[in-house]
Amino acid sequence: MDDEQGIRRFLRAALQNQAYQTSEASSGVEAIEAVMAIRPDLMILDLGLPDIDGVDVIRSLREWTHIPIIVLSVRSEEAEKISALDAGADDYLVKPFGSGELVARIRAALRRVNKPETCAVFTSGDLEVDLAQRAVSLAGVRVPLTPTEYDLLKTLIRHSGKIITHRQVIREVWGGASYEDEMHLLRVNISNLRRKLEHDPSRPRHIVTEPGVGYRLRSD
Repeated sequence: MDDEQGIRRFLRAALQNQAYQTSEASSGVEAIEAVMAIRPDLMILDLGLPDIDGVDVIRSLREWTHIPIIVLSVRSEEAEKISALDAGADDYLVKPFGSGELVARIRAALRRVNKPETCAVFTSGDLEVDLAQRAVSLAGVRVPLTPTEYDLLKTLIRHSGKIITHRQVIREVWGGASYEDEMHLLRVNISNLRRKLEHDPSRPRHIVTEPGVGYRLRSD
């Protein structure tokens, strides 16, 4: 959903070329009504709308639906990204963007939605986490984690494939009582996890930093 006809034409062509069916809206109110009426599998949302702000659209939808929401916006400031993600967006792309990257993000979002909730084993490349046994292995070799490191990894797995903000991680792992103190703990534990789970911690393949916003755990 975007209020610019040119962007909507571009999105329509890119998505229909990948055999996706599309429906369009040019305002926030139209978008909310369309989601209620059509119940689409995924929503692409611009933040700059003529009637209400896109973040308010996200908050409104999150009151009753878990539909994946990918934000497309010219707003590149960290605070804008964090606001949209904390409101409930699943992903955030800054304009201009490539159609290939957008389609890849859509596929990832739809995989998360369609992934069985009963799956007890998470895999990504050579990383395997048996959630039932609390067992972590890399290339078949067991990796010992501290309780905090495991809780952090489990939180990243729960949101695998999508951006999770620093505040979201802190809230789920530590409760977020003191943001600045917990932020230091978060950085230390992410660094420790990378040393244990990445072949080259300086160029992580599993736990990817989204600068100024948070992290993304890649998933197969």
